[in-house]
Order: sequence, then C-alpha cells, then structure tokens
Amino acid sequence: MKLLFLSRERKMRLGLMLGDIITYNLALLLAYKLLYFFSPNVDNHLPDHLFEKRFIVQFVLSGLLCGWFLSRLRHYSYRKPFWLELKEILRTLIIFAVLDLAIVAFSKWGFSRTLWVLTFTAIFIILPLMRFSIKMFFIKTGIWQKSTVLVGAGKNALDVYSAIGSEKFLGYQVNHFIQVDGLDNLSKVFPDSYVKKSTIENFFAMKFISDTVFIIALESGQEKTQQQVINHLSNKQHRNVHIVPDIRGIPLYGTDMSFIFSHEVILFRLNNNLAKRTSRFFKRAFDLSCATALVMLLSPLLLWIYLSIKKDDGKVIYAHERIGRNGKPFNCLKFRSMVTNSQEILNDLLENDPASREEWERDFKLKNDPRITKIGAFLRKTSLDELPQLFNVIKGEMSLVGPRPIIEEELLRYRDSVNYYLMAKPGMTGLWQVSGRNDIDYERRVYFDVWYVKNWSLWNDIAILFKTINVVLNRTGAY
Repeated sequence: MKLLFLSRERKMRLGLMLGDIITYNLALLLAYKLLYFFSPNVDNHLPDHLFEKRFIVQFVLSGLLCGWFLSRLRHYSYRKPFWLELKEILRTLIIFAVLDLAIVAFSKWGFSRTLWVLTFTAIFIILPLMRFSIKMFFIKTGIWQKSTVLVGAGKNALDVYSAIGSEKFLGYQVNHFIQVDGLDNLSKVFPDSYVKKSTIENFFAMKFISDTVFIIALESGQEKTQQQVINHLSNKQHRNVHIVPDIRGIPLYGTDMSFIFSHEVILFRLNNNLAKRTSRFFKRAFDLSCATALVMLLSPLLLWIYLSIKKDDGKVIYAHERIGRNGKPFNCLKFRSMVTNSQEILNDLLENDPASREEWERDFKLKNDPRITKIGAFLRKTSLDELPQLFNVIKGEMSLVGPRPIIEEELLRYRDSVNYYLMAKPGMTGLWQVSGRNDIDYERRVYFDVWYVKNWSLWNDIAILFKTINVVLNRTGAY
C-alpha cells in the first residue's frame, strides 16, 4: 500500500533496481534451462542439491550489484547519457563476473564453468537491454522527463539547449529559459509552445518544485550573475544544479579535474589519448581483429558485388589518393560506383553548370551526381561501396573509426585544426557519419573530426560502430 504513495522519482528508481535484480537472477535460470535443453544430463553442470546454494550466491551478488549502481555510480538517482551509462554497466559486470568466477573456483561446490559462461553471457546481453527497455517505457509514458530551467546567455546557452535535446535518456525537458542581458535574438530559438521565457530579475522571485533541474550556462564575464544564481538556488535548497562553463576546445575524455584546497581554482589535466603507445596498440589490435573477421564473414557479399560490377567494362576496385596519418598519402579503396569516364563528365559539368560547381567547391560532393551507375547508386545508399577499405584497415593505412579520408586540397578547410586530423588514421566510419553524414555542412564535419581525435577512447570507437549500423540501415544522409 505504501508503494502507491511513493513519489514518481522513487517509483522509477525502484523500477530500475528491480529490473536489474530480476534480470541478474533470471540469467541463471535461463542458462540452466539452456543446459537442460541441450544436455541430456544437466546434473553434471549443476547438481540438484547445489542449485539452492548457487541461486543464493546469485541473489546476493545481484544485491551487491544494485548497491554498487546505487551508491557508487548513482545510476538510479543521476541522469547519465546512454553510452556513458552503458560503459559503466558493462565495466561493472566484468568485475562481478570475475568475482563470481572466483567464488566458483575457490568454493568446494561443483559449479560448472559452462553454466558460468552461459549465465554471464546472458547477463551481459539482457541486463543492458532490460535497463534500456525500462527507460524507454518511462520516456514513452512521459514520466522520465524532468522539468528543467536553463539560465543562460549567448552561444553557451544555445549549445547546451541543443546538446540536452539530443540526449533523450537524460530526460531534461527545458520548459523555462531565463534570459540574461536582454538577448532577444536567442529567445527565438526556443519554441513558444512550451518554453516560458523570463528575465533574470524575475527568476529570483519565481518558485519551482524541489526536483527541478537547473542548468546555468552563462558567458565569460558573467561570473557575478552566476554566483548570484548559485547562491539563490542554494538558499532555496535546490540540489539538482548543473553549471556549464563557457569553455570550448579542450579534450573531455581522459581529462581529470582537481582543485587547490581553500582556493576557487579548478585544474584540468589534459590527456592526449592517441599520443599514448598503449592506446594506439589497442586501437590497432581492435582494428586488425575486427577487419579480418569482417572480411571473412562478408566474403560472399564481397564476391557478389565484385561480379555485379564486373559486368560493366572497367576496373571493379577504385583507388583514390587520400591523406593519412602524419600526412602520408595512401590509396583509399572503394568499389567502383561511377562510369569509367567520370572525370571527363565531372569537368564538363563543373564548366557548364554553375550550381553544381558551387556545390562541388563547397562540399567536394554532388547530391545528384550524373556519373553514378545503377549498381553504384545502390552501393552508395547502403555504404557497401566502402567495404574494400577493410583491406586498407588490415594494411594499417586506415582505421575502422576515425576522421574522414580527405584529399590534399581539403586540408586547407581544417585551418588551425589540421594537426588533429593528421594525428589519427582516417576511418571507414566516424563521428560525422553518425551525426548527419552528407546532410551537415563542411565546417561541422571538421568539428566532428577534431572532437573525435581530441576525445578518442576505444569505447567511443565501439559506440560509433554501433551507431553506424543504425545510420546505414536508415540510409541517413547517404548519396
């Protein structure tokens, strides 16, 4: 009965905790049932008289797991971006898998290693899926959204508004924008339908519910106003307050924050991850193993594409010079998707069509390119034309994930950021491909390439690869 009187926030926390506990224990039953289905004598894997003990161990570990998520990682009380939370979930499950294996190894109980493998394989799959499904249910029903007040000015506030709108798992729904310094032009960005706009003077007289989220995104030089807002929210005992400093361009991943005792001085220790030999080793090992496996797995598809293009005259594989790591040129491989006299057609088009020439000079691409063959259009829409680049990855000229492969003339577009591009190997996919692809302008592409290099981590590569699957299936921005 008391459950009915719990707050909405506590009900959601309870739902997430129960989901994790149920899933963790359900995995053991699922593994046991699989062994029972495939093995004629399941008692060899887990004797009946030990099943109760094994389940007790599983249940205790599930409680410890939820305790860790609750107290250390704050998964049930803090809102975190999807990929960051998923990383923390998988890393925690690895620790608990080792802990469980130690219990199996050092106990005198006859727990099967096969049962352990099946159990944790199930946990690694269904626990994140359960967490994802529960949050999606909360989002669909509208109870996940939290009332959010954005106190901001200038580009900083605009960037914050765009960023939190792109991450639905945060659930921050901006319904109040507190305008600072009379920025009428900025207020036009926020939809009048549900975002209320007020001045900073009115803000101090306004009342908000206790679980309201406050995001302070002021500009440099507005420290006095920022301190006034912080003091006001502190006096009103609002706890969910975020500050976004007007700092851009510094690496985020691997950056450590510290401070000097009794001083309001924040120290950021920057780490250039791609400059580390260990990082480059793990990235190379990941690329080589995955690319080799993909070539073997996709060999029937590669053969079919090869034979389909071979029907036309001309080469099947098209090699174009691109700029690689440290400025070293290499031949970037693609399945030929254009007619054999593509260069002559392009020169003629650019000479006689000003609109096409302007588009080419702006993007180095043409949306309606007359040079593309029928099979080439299909390959480009599905990104299958880029599969030969797997051999570039195996050779070490490219990476699975990285900046876009560009020609030498495009280096000028990177201006002061060109060294970031030259720091990494070009990738078959990258941040720009999963953030709009050809639908975004060139300046934004440069920004994504630079962000990727500054903030490289192996987990980011894995996240981008999974995002790429979704982009390819939806054919987002492909032409």
